[in-house]
Amino acid sequence: MHIGDYQNGKITLQIKKYKMKFFKTKSKIFKRQDYTKIPEDIRMNIIEKASKQVSRGVFFSTIIIIASFLPVFMLTGQEGKLFGPLAYTKTFILAVDALLVLTLAPVLISFFMKGRFRSEHENPINRFLERVYEPVIRSCIKWRKTTIAVNIIALLISIPLVMSLGREFMPPLDEGSILFMPVTLPDVSNAEVKRILQVQDKLIKSVPEVAHVLGKAGRANTATDNSPINMIETIVTLKPKNEWRANITKEEIINELNSKLQIPGVTNGWTQPIINRINMLSTGIRTDVGVKVYGQNLDTINVFAQKVRTALQGIEGVKDLYVEPITGGKYIDINIKREEIGRYGLSIDDVNTLIESALGGMKLTTTVEGRRRFSVNARFGQDFRNNLQAIKQLQVQTMSSGPIPLEAVADIKITEGPPMISSENALLRGTVLFNVRDRDLGSTVEEARTNLDKMIGQMPKGYFIEWSGQYENLIRSQKTLKLILPIVLLIIFMCMYFAFHSAREAFFSLISIPFALIGGAFMIYFWGVNLSVAVAVGFIALFGLAVETGIVMVIYLNDAMQQLVTLKGNSRETITKDDIREYVIAGAAKRLRPKIMTVSVSLFALIPILWSTGVGSDVMKPIVLPMVGGVLTSATHILLVTPLIFLMTKEYELRKFGKIDVLDAKH
Repeated sequence: MHIGDYQNGKITLQIKKYKMKFFKTKSKIFKRQDYTKIPEDIRMNIIEKASKQVSRGVFFSTIIIIASFLPVFMLTGQEGKLFGPLAYTKTFILAVDALLVLTLAPVLISFFMKGRFRSEHENPINRFLERVYEPVIRSCIKWRKTTIAVNIIALLISIPLVMSLGREFMPPLDEGSILFMPVTLPDVSNAEVKRILQVQDKLIKSVPEVAHVLGKAGRANTATDNSPINMIETIVTLKPKNEWRANITKEEIINELNSKLQIPGVTNGWTQPIINRINMLSTGIRTDVGVKVYGQNLDTINVFAQKVRTALQGIEGVKDLYVEPITGGKYIDINIKREEIGRYGLSIDDVNTLIESALGGMKLTTTVEGRRRFSVNARFGQDFRNNLQAIKQLQVQTMSSGPIPLEAVADIKITEGPPMISSENALLRGTVLFNVRDRDLGSTVEEARTNLDKMIGQMPKGYFIEWSGQYENLIRSQKTLKLILPIVLLIIFMCMYFAFHSAREAFFSLISIPFALIGGAFMIYFWGVNLSVAVAVGFIALFGLAVETGIVMVIYLNDAMQQLVTLKGNSRETITKDDIREYVIAGAAKRLRPKIMTVSVSLFALIPILWSTGVGSDVMKPIVLPMVGGVLTSATHILLVTPLIFLMTKEYELRKFGKIDVLDAKH
């Protein structure tokens, strides 16, 4: 299943959920008494009252779901590009849905709901649900302290479970191929790097799961590739999984390849093609994590970079540790002896002309072929410049002494220098690179930061380190979510207040959100998933689902209270606690079917994703897991605990004020 399939699946799920709102409105009409014929004006009046009863709750629950996705809109970078289409698609559908619930749904009901209506009790499914649900809710009300204590204990247990989970920026996407990026010493020759590349390709191809191997050394034929000759990039495509050896995983294949490719002087690096390009474009480094060392002097930067490397060695999860070489590049220095060239009657330009024509190449002319122009250069053959002694023997023509060797008028030697000078924000930069495997990103970097603080201590003025890579993205997304989440909760609370016109009812509906987190926390813990942006998006989607079902429950409970007050009045002399209990149970049980349908539609749409395979499934599962677990626990809380809290509130009102506060459920 691909990511595109996931987006389509989410849209289908939303459409199914919007149909449920029609069913909820429809169920209000099914509860009327059986009859053979109803006058048209009475039928339309019933439809109008039923539609008004649920329209406000359904409308505001839609607004709440849209508001809960506000953090997704605030995401930037690659996480914003990945989840932004999901949020926009869902928002547009919900906006249209909110309009249709208020306009089209009542019209369609008036057209199609005619004839004899059967009560909900005649529905065998509804009878079965009531027969199971009513004893359970009565037991919860009887053992109310135990029920609330169990919910609170489960919530408290879920908190350390979530805190113990690892953290990562995004779930690793299995691209189906491997990118092998080893680096050698910066002074490696073309012939040697070619030999290493051929040896590596043969060793990689010897693994049975490998289908094709394609490697290159140095830069490609493009101006955007600045790879040095000592950097090798090898793309390894794998065979279909049904052709792999039994019980072998991709991680085990990488470990096997890594053990075979231990070549002296070569530092291995393993990643995937797409994420590697994303890392290089977004953070400037080619691994999962990098420590950038900034300063003014390359030698000092190199010293600190080596200290960083020492501090990171041995940390669990740190793999492919490598320091970008700041020294070690080989250069030919040709220093002209001014006294000697004066003795031979030469100028500096005469010697430089020889060096240019022998080593660099001198432009002779330009050839024109159609609309294209090519320069024609000339330089000495390879045999006359392929070693230091041959360069020293290059002949310099003089007017008086004839040809003399270049070493007579210049000092020629090989010196070391930086193979590449990297700078960022007008500062020189060195980088320590590593990947994270067999451990989560967050705890690995936290341990590494602790070790670095102990090792390096106080750095000189003008020198500092900075963490980059996926960890940089993780910190940015965490700051965004922490900033916007309280605002979202406030918006949800205000929407529920406008729906109920009661801060107390809005608060009791809002507390269903933490209990929805219980199931999500247990699911991601036992599934072994790390906390990431994808998991956060799943919890954000769960918020709306939990609040939506809770609003419908509160509407029906208030409707039951209205029926009680209409029948017996609103006074402690006419209403008893037993009356309130029975009407709360009736309000919770008699409208059970639409609530169960809302939960079932969500589960039926989400659960198949847990068993999906293929590219993209490892990104979808972290989104779906908290939704599946959260829908189960939030539904349990809303069906069992919400009526209990509602009952306790009404009993308190009757005891203290002599009457109960009845909200307008019909709107």
